[in-house]
Amino acid sequence: MTNLAFIGLGIMGSPMAVHLQRAGYQVSGYSPSGRRAGPLVAAGGREARSVAEAADGAGIVAVMVPDSPDVEEVLSAVFAVASPGTLIIDFSTIRPDVSAALAAQARERGLRMIDAPVSGGEAGAKNAALSIMAGGPAEDVAAARPVLDAVGSTVVHVGRSGAGQTVKAANQLIVGTHLQVLAEALVFLEAHGVDTAAALDVLAGGLAGSKVLDAKRANMTGRSFEPGFRIDLHHKDLGIVIDAARSAGVVTPVGAIVAQLMGSARASGDGGLDHSALLRGVERLSGRSSGRTE
Repeated sequence: MTNLAFIGLGIMGSPMAVHLQRAGYQVSGYSPSGRRAGPLVAAGGREARSVAEAADGAGIVAVMVPDSPDVEEVLSAVFAVASPGTLIIDFSTIRPDVSAALAAQARERGLRMIDAPVSGGEAGAKNAALSIMAGGPAEDVAAARPVLDAVGSTVVHVGRSGAGQTVKAANQLIVGTHLQVLAEALVFLEAHGVDTAAALDVLAGGLAGSKVLDAKRANMTGRSFEPGFRIDLHHKDLGIVIDAARSAGVVTPVGAIVAQLMGSARASGDGGLDHSALLRGVERLSGRSSGRTE
């Protein structure tokens, strides 16, 4: 069995680590946030007491933590103990430039690293149905493929180191915009007394249909925003979009507005809710009740 360290056992990382244990890897998990490794241990894995303990002796190190500084901190510990040839797979969503720089540092140490951010949310992680956009040398992505296939249903090599993060930023721009306009459409329909279930059914069957509508309509119509992907994280991701767009000299005017609305939701206390809670911001702006949050 290949020893695999999995760093980050949150909403996404925990089920991913379990899938890898069940796929035949011997997984040692550690969560910097202090989350417990109960599901992983129940599946036959092991809970480590530190990043270094998890990574020491592992042929593969997988990382799933919230932001660029978190990945940098984790990899500083991994770099100190990893043996040459160790494959690092960063599933986190971070800045493309940081990802490329970390991959270069890994190569200097004789390590291999790919960026492999994911889309699909908690449901995708639980069902091993994530969409994975992989960046890095082709041979390293090929070496990581069994791991990626164990947690994802769509795996695509999108380019050099950092390219996966660039594609993920585009993904978050699209998803955030879909969520915002879906929220606006729902409040609009409700204000006119339309049967919203019937309306969403017919919209889902036409050009307005989307995976976002399918996945998030129940959250919005039921005003139930238990987090599958938190507004706090989407706010961070849209910051990555804005910074990366500026550095490339391109404009994202709609993205900038959605980023402001996401920031407003966060400032209003909704940061810990699912990103479908953008609906609450539309209701606030419309002077309507924002409803329940659980």
